[in-house]
Amino acid sequence: MSLLTFNSRGIYCKAGDFYIDPWLPVDYAVITHGHADHARWGSRHYLAHTFTKPILKLRLGEDVEVSTLPYGETFFRNGVKISLHPAGHIIGSAQIRIEYKGKVAVVSGDYKTTDDGISTAFESVKCHEFVTESTFGLPIYHWKSEAEIFEEVKNWVINNQAQNKTSVFIAYSLGKAQRVMKGLEGVAPIFVHSAVHNINEAIKTTGVILPETQILTAETNRAIVANNIVIAPPALVGTNFIKKIPNASIAICSGWMQVRGRRRWEAADAGFPISDHADWEGLLGAIKATEAEQVYVTHGSTAAFSTYLNEIGIRSSEVKTEFGKEEEEEKIETVS
Repeated sequence: MSLLTFNSRGIYCKAGDFYIDPWLPVDYAVITHGHADHARWGSRHYLAHTFTKPILKLRLGEDVEVSTLPYGETFFRNGVKISLHPAGHIIGSAQIRIEYKGKVAVVSGDYKTTDDGISTAFESVKCHEFVTESTFGLPIYHWKSEAEIFEEVKNWVINNQAQNKTSVFIAYSLGKAQRVMKGLEGVAPIFVHSAVHNINEAIKTTGVILPETQILTAETNRAIVANNIVIAPPALVGTNFIKKIPNASIAICSGWMQVRGRRRWEAADAGFPISDHADWEGLLGAIKATEAEQVYVTHGSTAAFSTYLNEIGIRSSEVKTEFGKEEEEEKIETVS
């Protein structure tokens, strides 16, 4: 008997009477991470990792009711044992492990299996049922190591400086921005849009140490960013916020940049395949490590990935969800 069912509100554990990352308001929501497609407003109570609480408060409102767990500790609800385990996706991201009457299910949320040096590294969790994402669930996706990709990124910045250009990185304000900050720490002064700054400040309240940055607002003299680094969310591409940066050279940071021609389509000067999701090999490795008897495949290349899992002897089925739309995860007013 399955511990999980999938209905119009989301992923439901009937025995514990709670939902995991529901897309409609519920009484009790267990949250994998703070991206808007997984943490939505309106539920009566939220349970999340300690690092995710200030993100929920920032994005959903200070009055939301949130309880927390650190990784590995347990909480019981209606006799169901709940624990959170590192997903490696972003700071505070967690896989949700639930156990009841000897049966174990794990909902991964979003995850990546490489250590980015700033998020708690992914840990595999053995279970009977595993709910996996498949954002990059095709064999064409293979990420370089953190060291390799950021060596390329740093060289790009240095080359821009030699040409009197300002390096502008387009990255989601929660997750990708902090990873880019970490990878470029010490290369040049880093300026961030207020959306990134606000996330940084919320994260810092948990005791997590982030690289030093300066906020770039509409009133900031743009001359001070010349030859340095700017990080801004995707919603600002093509706006005056970007246009007013002197001699800007723009790089898109996304796993989609691995696809030939995507950079040209995005009209960027550079594209770096930096993803907070597992690549093909990462997905397969994580799933095999669970030793799950049943795998449910959500958002992404669900059909192709589920078919492949069945072909290699891992029982799998597709599940339709409303996940996978964190881009762009926040509503941003255009900054002139």
